[in-house]
Amino acid sequence: MRKLKARIIDASGMERTVTRLSHEILERNKGAGNIVIVGIRTRGEPLAKRIANRIEASEKVKLNIGFLDITLYRDDLLGKLEQPEMKGTDILFDINGKDVVLVDDVLYTGRTIRAALDGLTDIGRPRSIQLAVLIDRGHRQLPIKADFVGKNVPTSADESIRVHLKEVDGEDEVLLMHPDIPE
Repeated sequence: MRKLKARIIDASGMERTVTRLSHEILERNKGAGNIVIVGIRTRGEPLAKRIANRIEASEKVKLNIGFLDITLYRDDLLGKLEQPEMKGTDILFDINGKDVVLVDDVLYTGRTIRAALDGLTDIGRPRSIQLAVLIDRGHRQLPIKADFVGKNVPTSADESIRVHLKEVDGEDEVLLMHPDIPE
C-alpha cells in the first residue's frame, strides 16, 4: 500500500510546466519547421498532444504528431506469462530527417526510453531524437538523459511518482508516493 507523501504539481502547475516545455522545444529547435512530436503510450500521448497544441498556437503551424506503443520493445517481457496489452503505434508520417521530440510522463531507469528509441529507429531514421519528460526522478540504469524536463524530483528507490492527467485520470496532478510501512 502506498500513501501520499507530497503533491508535486497541481493542475495550474501542470499548465505552466507544459507551456514552458513547449517554449524550450521551440527555442532549442529554432522554431517548429522540422520537428515532429511522438508521445509514448499511455500518458506520454496526452502530454504530446498538449505540447503540440501549444507549439501550433504559438507558431501558427500544424505539426505531425504520433504515438508509439513500446510494448514489444520492452526488455522485461521475457518470462512473463500473461499476454501484454497492445495499444498500437500511430505514426502516419515520415520521420526520416526530422527532429523527433519524444514525450513521456516520467523518466526513471531509462528502459522505457531505450525501448522507444528501438521502436522509432524501426520506423525510420530521424535527424535527431530529443526527449521531453514531465518528471525526471533519477535512478537511471541506462545512460539516458532528457533534453527537456518539466521538474526534477529526487526520489528514494522505494518511493514512486504518480502522474494523473485529465484525459486519462480525470484530473491533472503529480504525486510523490511513499510506502506505507507498518510500525
